[in-house]
Amino acid sequence: MLLLTMIFGGLAAAIHIYIFVLESAAWDRASTRKAFGIRSDAEAAATRPLAFNQGFYNLFLAILVGLGMVLFLAGSSVAGATLFFAGTGSMCAAALVLLFSSPQLARAAFTQLAAPAVGIILGLFALTS
Repeated sequence: MLLLTMIFGGLAAAIHIYIFVLESAAWDRASTRKAFGIRSDAEAAATRPLAFNQGFYNLFLAILVGLGMVLFLAGSSVAGATLFFAGTGSMCAAALVLLFSSPQLARAAFTQLAAPAVGIILGLFALTS
């Protein structure tokens, strides 16, 4: 169960690193604009500072989950689990905010939600068994 928890935690972190790259490094690309529903170069330019900042939030969540995984596997189970669950819980909460505030981005919200939610569920089973 712990192995599956780490796999889904790693997947959640990887997804959020990818989102960081899209928002903070590739915001002006046509494929990124299409994925986020940005219709014009002007709109991309106007929202770039916001996206850049938001991308770093996603990176920090990924780091939190990754560090939690490393600490847990290194034997610091309380600190590791705390960071893991704080990071994956925040990922889930942010995905729900996206889902309810922008229903047209439901696919993106569920992409951001699935891996950390499964990681949380598996992690709780791993810790209680």
